[in-house]
Amino acid sequence: MQITRLFLVRHALVEPSARAVVYGSMDVALCELALRQEAAAYRWLAARLPEGARWVVTPLSRTRATAAAIFAAGYAPTPLVVEPDLAEQNLGEWQGLSHERFAALIRHPPHPFWPHAAEEKPPGGESFAEVVERVSAVLDRLVQDTPGRDIVIVAHGGSIRAAIAQAMGLSPHQALIFSVRNLSMTRLERHGADWRVAAVNEEPFTLPATE
Repeated sequence: MQITRLFLVRHALVEPSARAVVYGSMDVALCELALRQEAAAYRWLAARLPEGARWVVTPLSRTRATAAAIFAAGYAPTPLVVEPDLAEQNLGEWQGLSHERFAALIRHPPHPFWPHAAEEKPPGGESFAEVVERVSAVLDRLVQDTPGRDIVIVAHGGSIRAAIAQAMGLSPHQALIFSVRNLSMTRLERHGADWRVAAVNEEPFTLPATE
């Protein structure tokens, strides 16, 4: 049985002005200060991710910039495949609003661990449930196109949670329970027709110095 392994990395922290609003699928830059402060995390990812993998990013520049930082930290530069359907949730007319204004507009009770419910669909945007549908389709296609290989996907908190939902057969609401931190890695495996979850939200770490 061929096993295809997926290594999903959430992009790095974005700039402070973007964090002040609900940015969704807006194309925002990474935080330059965090890029310098998190050098050890990029070295960890460069060493942790499998060599010779196929690399996939989204159309949003923060995923490409994160991949470039991992390459600069020691991973051999690799061509990037862009998959639009792995992008973050499109929040339509509500993108760019302050968190307070966004909270005043939602029509469903928010999720305990997310600013909005899985079924919340902003005007001109999409619901998280719809994100799960499109991400599930592209994961199946990637596995079919790259059987038995390793795939590194640099994506977003929303699309990685959607991938977890696909692998575990969870509802969109249940998938929002998972923590997916910046620069964390989630590992999924496809064994024939079946998904296996190897790790979720694996974070960079450094061992303490020995005396």
